[in-house]
Amino acid sequence: MNNSPPSNSANKLISNTENEKVKTVGSDFDRRMMQRCLDLARRGLGRTSPNPMVGAVIVKDGEIIGEGFHPRAGEPHAEVFALKAAGENARGATIYVSLEPCNHYGRTPPCSEAIVAAGLAKTVVGMVDPNPLVAGGGIKRLQEAGIEVITGVEEEACRKLNEGFIHRILYKKPLGILKYAMTLDGKIATTTGHSAWVTTEDARSAVRVVRAGCDAVVVGGNTVRKDNPRLTSRFPGAHNPLRVVMSRALDLPDVAHLWKTEEAPTLVFTEPGAKPDVQENLRKQGVEVVELSPLSPEKATAYLYELGCCSVLWECGGILAANAITQGAVQKVLAFIAPKIIGGSDAPTPVGDLGFTTMTQALSLERVEMRIVGSDCLVEGYLPYP
Repeated sequence: MNNSPPSNSANKLISNTENEKVKTVGSDFDRRMMQRCLDLARRGLGRTSPNPMVGAVIVKDGEIIGEGFHPRAGEPHAEVFALKAAGENARGATIYVSLEPCNHYGRTPPCSEAIVAAGLAKTVVGMVDPNPLVAGGGIKRLQEAGIEVITGVEEEACRKLNEGFIHRILYKKPLGILKYAMTLDGKIATTTGHSAWVTTEDARSAVRVVRAGCDAVVVGGNTVRKDNPRLTSRFPGAHNPLRVVMSRALDLPDVAHLWKTEEAPTLVFTEPGAKPDVQENLRKQGVEVVELSPLSPEKATAYLYELGCCSVLWECGGILAANAITQGAVQKVLAFIAPKIIGGSDAPTPVGDLGFTTMTQALSLERVEMRIVGSDCLVEGYLPYP
């Protein structure tokens, strides 16, 4: 399954760290094999939460003899599939795995024990388990069994692939990603509310890839009323996230694309007691309705964490976006900027009032990268985190 957007020869990465020296670990061959692990891991895109995406490759005499990836939570881990493919030939071989092999019993047995039992001679690990309670446990078990272990090969790429999982483990909540598309003068729609389309098809295709990798996508009631979105990934065979609507008054249309739950599940958050007749109509269409008190991004994020979400995409309007930022529900920003100017003093902007009165209060993104997508520019960065 290929979830990549259409290739664009004009795509160019511009990073504020591109001139910095990058620490490399392992040989060129090690790094190529770890990149293969990452390619395999991406086959589980959007399907593994609350587990991470993991890929594994077994090599002997310079040849790949087995590989695998973790397809979804509850199913065997990547190492198990790779070991099964290699069979008896795994004895004395090297296994590459993008995340430290587990060393505990959960829904599946520990992979460290499977590696020891298979008689592998060496393990190359992309990144150590981020859980401080278990980090290094798998590596220690392998070393105690006499297996050579190398860690940190392509570590940055491994961490980026599973940044949602890491955030969930460390902070007990999913990684919040705020995505919006705006014109060069900072508008997300005209003064009449018309917003189709701010960006090009290339940019919209890139957004669908992001959706495919997220567990949930959140919008407000106004987005449902004005845009009637589908919020699906649209790629054949790709994962569709849980579609979430936050509506305090439940002033929602009787018919909407989001109520067609055969495409993807939909969850509506609302205030306790809000319009029982509307709630009943939604439930009859297969929509789950949950009352939160108070209805807020913070409460919604906590609920989605309990559902097992690692990453939540916020594709909402400015008011909800501002509340999500203020309440710590957003850690990452994806801003698509179109080379268009529409003006309008009352035209909506991507983020509402944050209560700032001076430029020194502005939230400066960190680890910023910029990429050209079609004729649009994508700015990606992370909000400061305590």
